[in-house]
Amino acid sequence: MDIQSSSADLSEMLAAGTKDSHTKTEISQLGRDFYRGIVKKDILKKGIEALYFIYSAMEDELERNKDHPYIAPIYFPTELYRREALAKDLQYFYGADWESLISPSAATKLWVKRIHEIGKKDPGMLVAHCYVRYIGDLSGGHLLNNVAKKVLRLPLTGEGLKFYQFEGITSHKGFKQLYRSKLNEVDAEMETKISIVEEAIRAYDIALKVIAELEEIGKNSKEEPVGLGHSHAGTMGDDAKCPFSAGTAGASENANYVSHISNQLALAALVAVLAGFTAWYALRAP
Repeated sequence: MDIQSSSADLSEMLAAGTKDSHTKTEISQLGRDFYRGIVKKDILKKGIEALYFIYSAMEDELERNKDHPYIAPIYFPTELYRREALAKDLQYFYGADWESLISPSAATKLWVKRIHEIGKKDPGMLVAHCYVRYIGDLSGGHLLNNVAKKVLRLPLTGEGLKFYQFEGITSHKGFKQLYRSKLNEVDAEMETKISIVEEAIRAYDIALKVIAELEEIGKNSKEEPVGLGHSHAGTMGDDAKCPFSAGTAGASENANYVSHISNQLALAALVAVLAGFTAWYALRAP
């Protein structure tokens, strides 16, 4: 685990430090299935539930700590907050009484507990969870939105996929460059930056537990999967670099492109389309 990269920039340290965690997602069956255009609505709905609880906890703590010196540079509620969008997706899938029909899984509870814990005791560590969630979803949303819309025949107007509609952002690429620069404005000692990277790895590990739960739901579901019957690699476009790169992707980043897709798609199952909770190494959607 190479936490201390050649750069002292926090964004570069996060990319280097989470590389090993990133590789673990290669074996995710959930991600491989979605990448091939095979989706079960049962998994999709449970993924949306999980993300709703996770983002609710995260955004509560961000509001509580928005003036913290580490949080203030990356505080973009208008552009990034997802709770309201997820609530709309849940209403679409479950109806008006959706709040009484959902509950967090064991792994989701673990993630929520951790977010509240650090929000109260060590708010600066929330930076790690923002990195893991927001930019990963922003990076993979374009592809995942299109795939889910086609596979599940969801309305073209966007119902059921509001999570990936970042209405406050006009340029995903430009915003990710801005976010990277803001991460690097976090004025912390090296020891603290290393702790943030370690927290990101911890978040990644919990996310893998959520994926495992979703895969188990898929195994036990009697629902027949729906799909397009082909890979969606051709829909990626050419801009498939680390969203935090300074403009050129390193060879190791390109080598991790396929495995990132697996992770990206797997965690997106954590939402309106099994989305990517890794901003680390690819899918720089336009």
